[in-house]
Amino acid sequence: MKNFLKASFILLIFVAVSCSRSETGELRGVANRPTWKGINPYGMVYIPSGTLHIGASDQDISNTYVQRQKSISIQGFYMDDTEITNNEYRQFVHYVRDSIAHTYMDHFIDDENGDQQIDWDYEIDWADETLEDLFYQGDDRFAGKKELDVSKLEYEYQWYDWRAAAADKGKSPRNTFIKTKTVNVYPDTLVWIRDFSYSYNEPYSRNYFWHPAFDDYPVVGIDWHMANAFSYWRTKIWNDYQHNRGDGINSEDFRLPTEHEWEYAARGGRDDAPYGWGGYYLRNTKGCLLANFKPGRGNYPDDGGLYTVRADAYFPNDYGLYNMSGNVAEWTSSAYYENAYSFIHDLNPDIRYDAKDDDPEAYKRKVIRGGSWKDIGYFLRTGTRHWEYQDTTKSYIGFRCALTFLGRSINDF
Repeated sequence: MKNFLKASFILLIFVAVSCSRSETGELRGVANRPTWKGINPYGMVYIPSGTLHIGASDQDISNTYVQRQKSISIQGFYMDDTEITNNEYRQFVHYVRDSIAHTYMDHFIDDENGDQQIDWDYEIDWADETLEDLFYQGDDRFAGKKELDVSKLEYEYQWYDWRAAAADKGKSPRNTFIKTKTVNVYPDTLVWIRDFSYSYNEPYSRNYFWHPAFDDYPVVGIDWHMANAFSYWRTKIWNDYQHNRGDGINSEDFRLPTEHEWEYAARGGRDDAPYGWGGYYLRNTKGCLLANFKPGRGNYPDDGGLYTVRADAYFPNDYGLYNMSGNVAEWTSSAYYENAYSFIHDLNPDIRYDAKDDDPEAYKRKVIRGGSWKDIGYFLRTGTRHWEYQDTTKSYIGFRCALTFLGRSINDF
């Protein structure tokens, strides 16, 4: 019996060893690799790899050193076909709200690794006194209403400082480059009042984010950190979904597009096109305005929208992207430098700087693109650069996500 067990053990070792190398002695790679069948994200369109000439599409003397023309190449990627809407962002807010409530009520379960995770199968009883701290109390209540204290809706997200890790060359521990930040995720609804002096916009401040009439309008009042936190959360729920399905390995992370990914996508495959629709004018042959912006000297409703409009309003560009010009300007991941075009690489160019809270204001500038409902036509041009401080919220800045495509072309699948 002992000899039989010994022989069986030796056989098992042989089988295990033989699985880790080619039985024929040939180089065939590692067997039993995880499967990957690509990703076709809902609400996103594929932008193929290509080359473009960045910068002004027409004579632009005043910005010669800010928007120098340069030929670059961009890796293929996916991009949201519309700006992130109020209802899409509300899913994130509700996730944060519910996760905090589950934590208060101790709704946890041990996962397969023995770590505690929220048990989402529990129902949340919002009348439970355990959750009282999540609502405004005492003098903070308005007209006796029981309302959620949105200052409690905080979310922690992480990112990895790849550039610092590359420069370090393995000298420091990995956790040196893992960065963490906690942000309040509720949109700053007061931007509708703060952005305009002597202007009656209180109805938008009260209703824009939560009212169903605006569900499909772009979310605003979001700073750069909040947009990054949303992208991190979006990646997390996608990865959890794939893990639960056992659906192979995961793809790249959702993120903000770089400045030049955004410009490449906005041109819609039309090189040197001043606007996403390819033409030199803001009106079509029938005289209809083609985007939501500030026409003339301030005839806001002339284009069909007084403030923002639905995220899928107007015609999309040739890539299928809506409102790459106008409606709301959009955050990118890139830091803003006036002379960036003088030194950026011509392959997937990007400039990053993770400004700290106590850094000088000039370090906190991030590129925004596309122009908005309150901007003149110049800012709608695909080559126009502008910036805003990363910790600033505005009634005219939103965002959309990008996702790097892994592979040569979508046609490979």
